[in-house]
Amino acid sequence: MINFKLKDTVDGTTLDYRYGLSERGGGKSHRFVASTGWSKDRFHIVVGGEYLLQKPIWAYDRKIQDSTADDPTTTDVIARRTFLRYDPDIQEYVDPGAATCAGLSYLNGGSTYYASRPGWGPFDEALDDYGPGRFCGSDTSIGYGTIISRREGFNTYASAGYELTDAIDLFVDAQFGISKVALLSDVLSWETLSAPGSSDTTFYNAFDERYDDWYRQFTPEESGGFSTAKTRNRQQTFSITPGLKGSLGSKWTYEASFNHSEYKSKVKFPQIIAGKAQALFLGEQLGVDEDGYPIYNADPTRLYTPLTRAEYDSIAVYSVYNPKSWTDNFSATIASTELFRLPAGPIGFAAVGEIGKQGYDLKPDPLALTDYYYGLRDSDGKGKRDHWALGGELRAPIASFIELSGAARYDHFRFAGNGVGKFTYNGGIEVRPFSTLLLRAAYGTGFRAPDLHYVFTGPGNTHPSATDYYRCRTEEPDEDIGGCSYSDESIVVQRNGNRKLKPETSKSINAGIVWAPSPRFDISVDYFRVALSNQVRDLSTDALLRDEADCRIGMTSGGAAVDINSATCQDAIARVNRFSGGVNEGAVNPINIAKEKTSGIDVTVHGNLPTDIGTFALSASHTHVFDHTFRQYPGDPTINKLAYTSGYYIPRDKSTVSVTWSLDAVKWTIESRRLGKLPNYDEDAFTKASYLFNTTLQYDFTDHLRASVSVTNLFDKMPVKDPTYTSYPYYDISWFDSVGRSALFQVTYKLGGGAL
Repeated sequence: MINFKLKDTVDGTTLDYRYGLSERGGGKSHRFVASTGWSKDRFHIVVGGEYLLQKPIWAYDRKIQDSTADDPTTTDVIARRTFLRYDPDIQEYVDPGAATCAGLSYLNGGSTYYASRPGWGPFDEALDDYGPGRFCGSDTSIGYGTIISRREGFNTYASAGYELTDAIDLFVDAQFGISKVALLSDVLSWETLSAPGSSDTTFYNAFDERYDDWYRQFTPEESGGFSTAKTRNRQQTFSITPGLKGSLGSKWTYEASFNHSEYKSKVKFPQIIAGKAQALFLGEQLGVDEDGYPIYNADPTRLYTPLTRAEYDSIAVYSVYNPKSWTDNFSATIASTELFRLPAGPIGFAAVGEIGKQGYDLKPDPLALTDYYYGLRDSDGKGKRDHWALGGELRAPIASFIELSGAARYDHFRFAGNGVGKFTYNGGIEVRPFSTLLLRAAYGTGFRAPDLHYVFTGPGNTHPSATDYYRCRTEEPDEDIGGCSYSDESIVVQRNGNRKLKPETSKSINAGIVWAPSPRFDISVDYFRVALSNQVRDLSTDALLRDEADCRIGMTSGGAAVDINSATCQDAIARVNRFSGGVNEGAVNPINIAKEKTSGIDVTVHGNLPTDIGTFALSASHTHVFDHTFRQYPGDPTINKLAYTSGYYIPRDKSTVSVTWSLDAVKWTIESRRLGKLPNYDEDAFTKASYLFNTTLQYDFTDHLRASVSVTNLFDKMPVKDPTYTSYPYYDISWFDSVGRSALFQVTYKLGGGAL
């Protein structure tokens, strides 16, 4: 990502250094940006570069998410299952014994212990319930992940121009960047499989003549730390845009350019080789029993024996992908500030034409398309599309206080054997009855073709852990979801692209008023209304299982009624395959949503007040959403996405207020951001609104030397607490993070040219 702005004029040399850190640990960063240029006669060039080093922040460095003890929905701490043996016949955990777990206690940083999970042990007649199931686990291994990834990158750009004649300028803009990213989502794990790629994890163990199921996670002591478990991505971007621009007479200008952009990456995903792991732990397969289960003679002590580094390296490898994407596009524009004149003034006009192609190729590891790796049969994806467009725009002063504007455009895409075209348009009016008052309104339509990967991705399987909400709510209704026996089930999820996706379309209207009684104060109020059709939604496994549970039960967990005969319910139930009551498989893919509508109001205020002790400036904005409705399929009931029972986590209100004080070379800004209340995880109430304060202090030593310090999250606030949030990291990562208070120290120095 390039953080500097492209310039086409030379204005000295600017050097900028920024250092960042977080108070709670981790996340240190360094950024250096330099830009300069040169010009002579008719030629000029501006170049710049950026280097960025961002250190990671680890989940185990944040108390809010460094342990399963942080789960607000459970009274007792429930450890992660590091070593687990399960008897599928009686559906109980096989007790490893306290001594076995004691021998493993040094693993996971010394946090592995003899743990239990309610409901998975032998039946207790005194309690008339199943007792705790025993295993060797860790509370803190859940913190083995990065909140902020490690990133290191270098980006460069150049913009050059040559004045061929007084009416023709040649130009070229170019960008090149390389970055490396390393992140850890979790440690690797493995479970027995009855067959490659199967969701059935049962085998017959001749060692003690029983059906068996083994599961384990691989600890950092076995893998030699986290380095071998990180996902690594080396990406390269390149873009070049040559063109020419100029004037045709005194009233017309033109520009024509060709752009080529490309992205290349080498992504390394850590994986466990399924067959090698099965052989390492279970030995040679001895055959198949009469029920079709594989037979092994596996001593259970092997499950509870830590691997040597050599053994780990024999089953853990990197699966390497080499994805790439590219875009070629030619565009030409012609514009006039005076197409012709009306009594109130000239009519402005612009026209544009585009033609181009874009494509991508996922280039996955061929072995990842098979059942070679544990828990993964990935999908391939490759495709391209052609695109052309024509458009025009007019702006006309009808009277001295009325101006009309209008634009129209036709886009056409061709992909996957389909041709899709759409005419879109917009129109607006501005009325200024007084110099201090502006009334404005606009209506427009929109069009967007679906992303290539949504269309062309091939079939693939993953084996994630998921919550079986239906069994939790029907079989253990008194248990919190986090403590439910079915809250961490291994399932097979089938994923595919959708070549029948339709393009997204939209209609929007907005109207507003701006009042500026003086140059030091203005306020604007704008109403907006947007309607989307055929919006592309990528189904998620968790949302699918929530919908399936709601539909089978007939109500949401918050108590709202659900019609099992609705199109959404019929689709959700069809996508979830159950075997012996439990979830066996689920199917997800991108779909078109029938309708989505939203409306609301934006209010913005600006003001500044000069005083003897400096100038105070105010900037405030507030968005209030009146309604936000959604219907997935035709015939479905309309869902209010702002209701806490909707399954969507959207605030009705968002606000930002900042006050800046400036005096001579000093400028100090304090900013407050408010996020309105959100539905809780159980969808039966709202959480409270949240507030975030930031501040920046800037000082200009000279007009060419500036220093500043910025503090984000000034009061070190953690995410809003939701006592029902059972899913790790126990807060909504769509809106919050646990970085805490952080600071940026920045120095900018300019050699030559104008002031900063």
